[in-house]
Amino acid sequence: MQYPVNEIFQTIQGEGQWTGVPALFVRLQGCPVGCSWCDTKQTWDVLPTNKVANDVIFQTDGSIGRWSDLDAAAIIAGFKTQHFTAKHVVITGGEPCMYDLRPLTDALHSAGYSTQIETSGTFAVQCAAETWVTVSPKVAMQGKLPVLTSALARANEIKHPVATALHIEQLDELLAQIDTQGKTICLQPISQKPRATELAMRVCIERNWRLSVQTHKYLQID
Repeated sequence: MQYPVNEIFQTIQGEGQWTGVPALFVRLQGCPVGCSWCDTKQTWDVLPTNKVANDVIFQTDGSIGRWSDLDAAAIIAGFKTQHFTAKHVVITGGEPCMYDLRPLTDALHSAGYSTQIETSGTFAVQCAAETWVTVSPKVAMQGKLPVLTSALARANEIKHPVATALHIEQLDELLAQIDTQGKTICLQPISQKPRATELAMRVCIERNWRLSVQTHKYLQID
């Protein structure tokens, strides 16, 4: 199966349960969700005019919505060509769950990598059983896509962006639909704003949830 890949790079995971872990990010092109605060809007559209050669996606340049078709074998071969050393692969986007990720995650596990998916929860999650699934629910966004109960149920981690008390209420409504036993619940302040951070910290303490700050932004890395 071919995937429209926007970029592949090695860095440190900056969010959620895996914060601080060396990671290979595989960013897929395409997303109809339409988050107003999205910092990767260049991934929204899969335009034929922006298709590039395979090697270009290893050059981290988010200035255009460039993409290239790669299958799992080509992605893993690219890791080796680039001499990447991380063994944790984060599949993100865009919205990666627009695509069937079972061939990719199965191949990555067979090659000795662990995998993680970062998704909005608006598409069915199709991946290997061993994959760590992070659902960052996107409620009432521009694309008007509902957050799926099946995606929430599959999640190992629910990492909710918050700025106001309304976002906490929205999360409560989502969590009421599933069994949260064994799931990591994180609150992540939107845009690192002080009031959002204060709210997230207070609620995390009250409910024994986890605070997820965007560590990579504080470190000024990708």
